[in-house]
Amino acid sequence: MIRVALADDQILVRAGFRALLAAQPDIEVVGEAADGEQALALVREQHPDVVLMDIRMPVLDGLAATHRITEDPALGEVKVVMLTTFELDEYVFEAIRSGASGFLVKDTEPAELLRAVRAVVGGDALLSPGVTRRLIAEFAARSREPAPAAALAELTDREREVMALVGMGLSNQEIARRLVVSPLTAKTHVSRTMVKLGVRDRAQLVVLAYESGLVRPGWLG
Repeated sequence: MIRVALADDQILVRAGFRALLAAQPDIEVVGEAADGEQALALVREQHPDVVLMDIRMPVLDGLAATHRITEDPALGEVKVVMLTTFELDEYVFEAIRSGASGFLVKDTEPAELLRAVRAVVGGDALLSPGVTRRLIAEFAARSREPAPAAALAELTDREREVMALVGMGLSNQEIARRLVVSPLTAKTHVSRTMVKLGVRDRAQLVVLAYESGLVRPGWLG
């Protein structure tokens, strides 16, 4: 079972998400929170696999709550997916850098929400390539000249290649086709790269690819 926690100050939003998720045979909703402090308490008590976290909430906003979750070693397996009203929310970029595994707009299609929850638990791409590329473009616009990352020295040439493709917004399936390997092999390369670099998930790998200079603006196509 995939254990999901809901954090949103709008009760109707929580009710809608709960109804959709709880109807799935492989998903269990373990609790709800109406603000960031409640979300933290819920996560520490239940250790869900995924938290659907609204960015704007009273008492403690979703961004601050995400910081606390991702910085707590005891919660290292918890994935945070930010919920936003607008796809280009000004806080989305900062949320990804702070450790969120991705973001979804609240009016996303039900099938897309379910796919996203399952994908983030499986370690696969949460964001669609189009959304990922917009995120990368935003990062490129804000970033300074990248500094070399010493950690990249531990990667093999193939792992560097795979990391660059992840940074360009390609899914595992697209990477497999580009490198003429199986999807499982592509996923294995991505997983090993994340382990070596100590990043939580794919979104963090995208950011590191830019920060290290492995991927640069103008490569988005």
